[in-house]
Amino acid sequence: MALKVDLDRNSGFCGGVIRAIGSAERILDMSQGHLFSLGAIVHNEEELDRLGKKGLVTIDNEDLEVMAPVSGESLLIRAHGEPPKTYETARRLGFNIVDCTCPVVLQLQDSIREAHSRVSPLGGSVVIFGKIGHAEVLGLVGQVDGDALVVEDCPMLEEMIADGRLRTDRAVELFSQTTKSPSEYENLCACLESHMSDPALLNVNHTICSQVATRHEKLSNFALSHDVIVFVSGKSSSNGKVLCELCKSLNIRTYHIGSIADIKKEWFRPEDRVGVCGATSTPKWLLEKVAAYVADL
Repeated sequence: MALKVDLDRNSGFCGGVIRAIGSAERILDMSQGHLFSLGAIVHNEEELDRLGKKGLVTIDNEDLEVMAPVSGESLLIRAHGEPPKTYETARRLGFNIVDCTCPVVLQLQDSIREAHSRVSPLGGSVVIFGKIGHAEVLGLVGQVDGDALVVEDCPMLEEMIADGRLRTDRAVELFSQTTKSPSEYENLCACLESHMSDPALLNVNHTICSQVATRHEKLSNFALSHDVIVFVSGKSSSNGKVLCELCKSLNIRTYHIGSIADIKKEWFRPEDRVGVCGATSTPKWLLEKVAAYVADL
């Protein structure tokens, strides 16, 4: 009997990525030339290769700092967002800015600026639960000129408290990167609350994207209902690592791939029910391609 393969209909691009890629494709089709993207528009090598062939040119912030003035060129700000300084540099160089910052991220940026203006004069702190160096986190920290603490887990948080970088006898505003695990954020919130001299000094902001949060629950059910999980995402996708680890914690026969070239026949047994799923940065066309390949094994 052949393998039964199910494609997770909840996997694939989130709304912010769909908006950014759609904007890029429209501009590339109209200009018949090229479009600069500040950073990878999506953390997926296969999709970047497809867009690169259409004329998307990816540059980084270091490239931007040393570029000569341009005229008539467009620069796409991806869904992750950027700090105010980036916009100033791009305008000074003469770029037409195509701002595709995710609306959820924009709202988070506004909330962080507002919270900082309240607690900073009182000696309080803004704390962001996120991956150090992640593009979204860099944009969030940049909203307050770097005056925010980024923590990746409870041990790092406790280290900051122990060495005095984070005062728990002052007001603390806690935020999360929009793509983090809801359960990990809940654990961090509990950890910080246990260290506060007065729990009333801690304000927890629920800033994980609702689309990401509900995907965790749905993906858990998907992982449990299949014999094998083939998880598709780019190697640099933070969301992909979180979601793949979630699948593996529930189904030990979870395999992380970037493309069909990574698939091994020995992963599967006759009559296995295989689930194919992916991250918010995984294109639907790639998921469908993987599902079709596995079905033909």
